[in-house]
Amino acid sequence: MGISKTPPPPYYAVIFTSEIREPAAGYGSMAEKMEALAKQQPGFLGVESARDKLGITVSYWESLEAIKAWKQNSDHLMAQQMGKEQWYEDYKVRICLVERDYTL
Repeated sequence: MGISKTPPPPYYAVIFTSEIREPAAGYGSMAEKMEALAKQQPGFLGVESARDKLGITVSYWESLEAIKAWKQNSDHLMAQQMGKEQWYEDYKVRICLVERDYTL
């Protein structure tokens, strides 16, 4: 996956941090499906993720409207519900405006 190639700021980041409940049967495949689906959404810019017992996924978006549309996607809504009922011990979503970024 690597580091996302985002455009120059400003843009938005959605930081999703979760603690996975064990066993988490089906979680990995659903996460892969949601990442593939997110990449098809208007306004999607990139994603970075690290998962273990604690998972952190940061997705990048052009606008708050694009984030809202993704949150309301019917397949994503189903995955969110499954996460609440089956996979997550706890989670938190943070939405941030990226004003500056830099690299090597």
